[in-house]
Amino acid sequence: MTRGAYSFVRTFAPEPARDLRVDHHYLLCASAGTLRLEAQGQSWLLPPARAALIEAGQEIRVTVPRQVTTASVLFDTGFAPTPPAPLTVFDLDPLARALLAECRTWDERDEPLTAYAETLFAALAAVTWRLARRPSPVVVPAGRSPELRRALDLTARRLGDAVRFEDVAGEVGLAPRSLARRFEDETGMTWRAVLRRMRVLRAIEELAAGDAPVTEIAFLVGYTSLSAFNAAFRELTGRTPTEYRASFRP
Repeated sequence: MTRGAYSFVRTFAPEPARDLRVDHHYLLCASAGTLRLEAQGQSWLLPPARAALIEAGQEIRVTVPRQVTTASVLFDTGFAPTPPAPLTVFDLDPLARALLAECRTWDERDEPLTAYAETLFAALAAVTWRLARRPSPVVVPAGRSPELRRALDLTARRLGDAVRFEDVAGEVGLAPRSLARRFEDETGMTWRAVLRRMRVLRAIEELAAGDAPVTEIAFLVGYTSLSAFNAAFRELTGRTPTEYRASFRP
């Protein structure tokens, strides 16, 4: 008899993007390091103290840019209801963190859960399913057409440089006006807005990676003004970079 839910903790070395699909509802948490997740034309960053809730059978693309330790729970589809969305990334509150830590005792084994363990996993599902209804805004479009995906990749590779839209358009073989229409049609955003989000996501990766000063991170992701970086970061996350870094720790 397999368990209705079980927990596991694992450390992964850096690796390129790979596709993942599981037959359980998957609560994926990064306790150290960050993950990049992509599904349904969007890309999320999963830093510490956040969780991704992934519906059973949903294919996602996972990238490990740096070593990451995950603390995760898999729920049988008969144990927990269908998540509110195929993939959602959200902040963990103190109750969810405490339940996640308590559930780590029960890993993948054949014997059934005790009544106490079933109650814990059911409570964790109830709390995280509720939190998943308030998703994180830290998400960027992944693009559908080859041209737009190439443009997004070029932009992401040059965040720390003086990247120019006209140069990106030229390298993907489109006129700037045509590429601008692609951004509007496929993402609902302008290239400039996507660039701003990419820079904030890269900054979050750097904040999670160590203790580099915020000013250094701002310059690394392409900002020449600390005030402009702080404003862009707060606009997307609702917090300053320093406050966001502090939220990684219990």
